[in-house]
Amino acid sequence: MKAVLEDGKNIYLQISEAIQDDILAGLIGEEELIPSKNQIAKHFQINPVTALKGVNLLADEGIVYPKRGIGMCVTSGAREAILQKRRRGLYETYVRALIREAEKLGVSKSELIKMIESGETHE
Repeated sequence: MKAVLEDGKNIYLQISEAIQDDILAGLIGEEELIPSKNQIAKHFQINPVTALKGVNLLADEGIVYPKRGIGMCVTSGAREAILQKRRRGLYETYVRALIREAEKLGVSKSELIKMIESGETHE
C-alpha cells in the first residue's frame, strides 16, 4: 500500500484506490485477505472508521467480500473488474476531454494519433 495520502481527496476513496492498486499490481491476489481496517488505520494514521468506509466501498463494488471470522477477501475476478472500471474512467476523464479539445483546435484524428504515438508536444 502506498505510504502517503494526498490532500484534497477523500481519505476513504484513497484507501479504496490503494487497495485496488495493490490488487492490480498482484500484491494482493484473488481470494487473499486484504489488510484489516485496524492495519490500514495504523498504516495511514487515520481513524479506523475511515478505513472501514474505504473497505466498505470495495465491498459495495463487489471487489472484496467478508469471510466469516477471518476478514475481507478479494473476490474472484476482482482484478479484471478493476481494470474494466479504470479503463472506462480513463476514457471518460481523459480521452473524451482530449478529443473535445482537439476538435476545438482543429487537430485532425490522424494528427492526434501521431501526437499520442510520438509522445511529444507539438506547437
